[in-house]
Order: sequence, then structure tokens, then C-alpha cells
Amino acid sequence: MTDEKALDVQVGGDHYKTMTIQPVEFIEKNHLPFWVGNVIKYICRCNMKGGIEDLRKAVHYCDLAKGIMEDQIEEMIAVRSCSTGGDCE
Repeated sequence: MTDEKALDVQVGGDHYKTMTIQPVEFIEKNHLPFWVGNVIKYICRCNMKGGIEDLRKAVHYCDLAKGIMEDQIEEMIAVRSCSTGGDCE
């Protein structure tokens, strides 16, 4: 068994270890959802690892987050409408 912490070890490069605050630390301490965490991860590493591809991945997760939030808003509107006597389908 080793005393090395998981944040001190990186599999597949060192692009996170060189950062003052690793994305996983920021994401965890701020209790961010999965898709927001991925946006942060890809933006943080794009200049050190994946370049344009990482930016595309970040945009993809932004689109996913947008879709999820839009669905949640629609569901809240439907629940309110139903509770005030509107359509309950």
C-alpha cells in the first residue's frame, strides 16, 4: 500500500497534475453536476491535450446541459399548470 493520494497520480499524461487546482477538485468542492464537470474538464485541458477536439467535447456537454435544463423547465411548467387546473397530461 502506498501513501500517494489519487490526485498525485495521473493515468495517461500529466496535463492535470500541472494545474494549480485540478478540475476534479473544483468540480467536487462546488458539487457540480456531471455534464458541467465535463465542460470544465475539457476547457481546462484543451491547451495541453486535446485542442479543438476538447473544445468540441465541451460544447457538446454544454448542449447536453442546455437540453436537460430545458426539459426540467418544461416539466416544472407542466406541473404548475396541472396543479392550477390546467392540462395534466
